[in-house]
Amino acid sequence: MPLHEEVSALMRAVAAEVVMPRFRGLAEHEVAIKSAGEIVTVADREAELRLHDGLMALGLGARVLGEEAVEEDPALLDGVGEGLVWLVDPLDGTANFAAGRAPFGMMIALVENGSTVAGWMLDPLSGRLCHAVRGMGATCDGAVVRARPTGAIRPRAALGTHFLPSDRRARVHAQADLHLDVVPVPRCAAASYPRLVRGEDDVALFQRILPWDHAAGALFVTEAGGMVTHWDGSPWRVGGPGRGVLAAATPRLWERAADVLLSPAAGLVERDRLAA
Repeated sequence: MPLHEEVSALMRAVAAEVVMPRFRGLAEHEVAIKSAGEIVTVADREAELRLHDGLMALGLGARVLGEEAVEEDPALLDGVGEGLVWLVDPLDGTANFAAGRAPFGMMIALVENGSTVAGWMLDPLSGRLCHAVRGMGATCDGAVVRARPTGAIRPRAALGTHFLPSDRRARVHAQADLHLDVVPVPRCAAASYPRLVRGEDDVALFQRILPWDHAAGALFVTEAGGMVTHWDGSPWRVGGPGRGVLAAATPRLWERAADVLLSPAAGLVERDRLAA
């Protein structure tokens, strides 16, 4: 990716100059509620502005869509699956960050007509940078990586179901507990996707499909040999009609997880089809 060094340097600079100085140092007025169950900090907003300007300066002619800008003007998402677009999550895992705990991260993806061309995920605490380019593999801190399972008898699954209604969430977890080792979710997609490649988790389920949460991570896992789809089994893509995300370290683990989580007993796909 010709712009890899430029994007990486931009992310590291914004993390060092905007994000990390506020970690465990936020004043009360620097944290606000933006929607039910969601908060935003001054670090989110300032980091997004810096990243926006830096990406625009690269001169690709791509639109830059950031999470906080879309929060202010949802119409910006119109046509997100068309043309060349930079997707920016300036501070993924904001609740963790505001509480003074890990993990949290920064994610950028370059998307062309709904397909992710390249993605970057930075852990500001460790400095770890995960990167992938479509058709060219995945790297972590410059070293080529391949996804590896945990090796557990029961696949380790992090289920992002906290936005589901309580009765539906209970149904999914009851089914999962019969076949999977359900582990706590990190509440940070920038950590969830690398965990699938690094042998820490085998499966990740997401209900929400905000594009900046998944574009970089889905490409990273896929290029490392894993599998990422919507709940109906269609390939994950930006701006597509698919619902939810199921990701796994290998295609075989995806199949095992799909048999459990996307079965009629779990109720995810069944109800979504009825609502479609």
